[in-house]
Amino acid sequence: MRFFADHCISKQIMDALRAAGHEVLRLKEYMPTESPDLSVIAKAQGLQAILLSLNGDFADIVAYPPGQFGGIVALQVRDHPEITSVILDRLLAYLATHPRQEEYRGKLLLVRPHRLRIRE
Repeated sequence: MRFFADHCISKQIMDALRAAGHEVLRLKEYMPTESPDLSVIAKAQGLQAILLSLNGDFADIVAYPPGQFGGIVALQVRDHPEITSVILDRLLAYLATHPRQEEYRGKLLLVRPHRLRIRE
């Protein structure tokens, strides 16, 4: 699968996704890191990638209705970087059982330490 990693995604997360066989495109290689959210999500769509972000704004289904996008994965760390590995393990396990990028079209995945929630 192809992911477009927002500027807030750590190298640890990108490396783990790449090690699992996924393609990860870094925002800063395509646009300025201070780009507005609408430009970021538009770039993800243009690259035919699933947007990967820690930015809580992308988890707002009113502002970013999942049905209008090719997939959004919002990692819910909430200022607790110590839980990143737990969230990453949960995401990687889900990706392994749902390996087709088409499965993410029109969906928002909210990945938290204790669960993964899907909004459509």
